[in-house]
Amino acid sequence: MGIKVVHYINQFYGGIGGEDKADYTPEKVAGVKGPGMGLQAILGDEGKITSTVICGDSYFNENVDEALDTIIKMISEENPDVVIAGPAFNAGRYGVACGAVGKAVVEKLNIPVVSGMYNENPGADMYKKDIYMIETANSAAGMKDALSKIAPLALKLGKGEAIGTPEAEGYMPRGVRKNIFCEERGAKRAVNLLIKKINGEGFETEYPMPVFDRVDPAEPVQDVTKVKIALVSSGGPVPKSNPDRIEASSASKYGKYSIAGMDNFDPSNGETAHGGYDPVYANQDLDRVLPLDVLREMESNGEVGSLHEFYYTTVGNGTSVANSKKFATEIAQDLKAAGVDAVILTST
Repeated sequence: MGIKVVHYINQFYGGIGGEDKADYTPEKVAGVKGPGMGLQAILGDEGKITSTVICGDSYFNENVDEALDTIIKMISEENPDVVIAGPAFNAGRYGVACGAVGKAVVEKLNIPVVSGMYNENPGADMYKKDIYMIETANSAAGMKDALSKIAPLALKLGKGEAIGTPEAEGYMPRGVRKNIFCEERGAKRAVNLLIKKINGEGFETEYPMPVFDRVDPAEPVQDVTKVKIALVSSGGPVPKSNPDRIEASSASKYGKYSIAGMDNFDPSNGETAHGGYDPVYANQDLDRVLPLDVLREMESNGEVGSLHEFYYTTVGNGTSVANSKKFATEIAQDLKAAGVDAVILTST
């Protein structure tokens, strides 16, 4: 039979349903489901997926401790040699769940885990140091390629074989440093790299540096009594009942809502969709997240020019950088078209 494998997937790939079933509680089924069929074909006789654990993305991210306890118990009952989670591609909540499950399996069961996701997935940044993670395309269109890389690595992990470098094995760098012996000392290697750089030749650094996004601040407002101000928030303030179903974590959308004729928020007209913090006080008075009441008072007193009739909102909790930039670009274009001069940006 080869090594034993347990596969973790979400409700969509488990064939349960889409977003309408995202609150699906953890379930363990025998054999393979969804992408597990492709994995099993690649594993062949060297490994067998004995069971699949399925959990809804929303349920997991809104009940992390409870979900992890249940899932870890399900996996421990199978006593696998390796666990495969996903792949999650660019699905944020799914990626976070795969990473969290993987980390818990490694720490509590001492069983190796391999997953796969797009490098912009928040789960990748949060958990690539804890588990082996193959970099995938940003959508399931890259499923075949992802599985072809995940399966061989899972076999090596399950068999207890030595794992090579990220470049050799195809997983994301985990920040692990190992001492190695080189023919040339560091100073000479550094000078050689510098000469190649000066000559415009190709070279590969031994220590990649992080790339930081630098944004020049806008010029300050000269006279706040004459400007049109808009409210934007990553704290998840939404109308009552969250009509657009903005996710509590790893948001895939933002909302635009009218505040025309409104002077303040109360429990009947607003709440927060944000996960990761206690929402009680925000739900009691959403002005604590989005200060509509104060700005209306300032507007009536002539302390600000006017307040834009719409506010824009999303959830920052685990939301990918790529989605955040996309939201910001669209919101900024809308604000400029509406003649907005300044923005008050709030969070949690």
